[in-house]
Amino acid sequence: MKVQPKTKDQQTGAHAALTARRIVAYAVLILLCALCLFFFYVLIINATRPHADIQKGFSFLPGSWTSLCNNFTQVINNANIPIMSGMRNSLIVSAMTAIFACYFSALTAFGIHAYRFKGRTLALTFILLIMTMPTQVSALGFVQLMGKMNLKDSLLPLFLPSIASPAVFYFMYQYMQASLPLEVIEAARIDGSSEFGTFNRIVLPMIKPALAVQAIFTFVGAWNNYFTPALILNSANKKTLPILIAQLRSADFLKFDMGQVYMMIALSILPVIIVYLFLSKFIIAGVAVGGGKE
Repeated sequence: MKVQPKTKDQQTGAHAALTARRIVAYAVLILLCALCLFFFYVLIINATRPHADIQKGFSFLPGSWTSLCNNFTQVINNANIPIMSGMRNSLIVSAMTAIFACYFSALTAFGIHAYRFKGRTLALTFILLIMTMPTQVSALGFVQLMGKMNLKDSLLPLFLPSIASPAVFYFMYQYMQASLPLEVIEAARIDGSSEFGTFNRIVLPMIKPALAVQAIFTFVGAWNNYFTPALILNSANKKTLPILIAQLRSADFLKFDMGQVYMMIALSILPVIIVYLFLSKFIIAGVAVGGGKE
């Protein structure tokens, strides 16, 4: 049966319907984007305003350059809230957490994906069961263990446990199942590559998009983590940014300065934005490559 070609009116109507759907879709996306960016806009605006102006209400216009400099200077020079050491500690903890979690989770996922051994299914099930356990359940035992090991008031307990990250492992394992053929590993073995050499030189570049995604998630999660550092850290020079922000927020009402709080929050999200901008190209590249696979 011969299919009749569409008439000019039908083609015009279909094109108009497609254009209308695109307009609606773009309008919804622009609205969602504006809602997401609005809170960042409020943060930036209030970081440039003094405390007295913030108490008067919201303003769409930023404050003066003098107010911005005063807020920044007061935050930097606040002896009770050492923001520079807090930012350094947060960077160390977040970077090491991202590195340890991504590398060792990928290594574990590679072992379970590439090898067939007794207890493989049991090991995978055990790891997934651990993933369902909240951090708060084991917090008391963790703090007591760190005290017995003389690791209280140290940054080590904040990133060393990330070597065992079940959620990151599961993501890596799922990605390897979809994008890492076993034939590539077999070919590397035939060429004489060692197992660690295969993992470091062949597997890691192939799963770079997954590493970038999990690096962002783990970095942001460690950067915003307040619960565990609050249990472990006591010294002012060891505290991370979330603890310092909470201290500034809970200060005496008469000495409370909203301009400083907004400035500290603005400074605290800057490294996260930089990390995302640096790693986002790998995510986009991974989506583009994945979309071209058959």
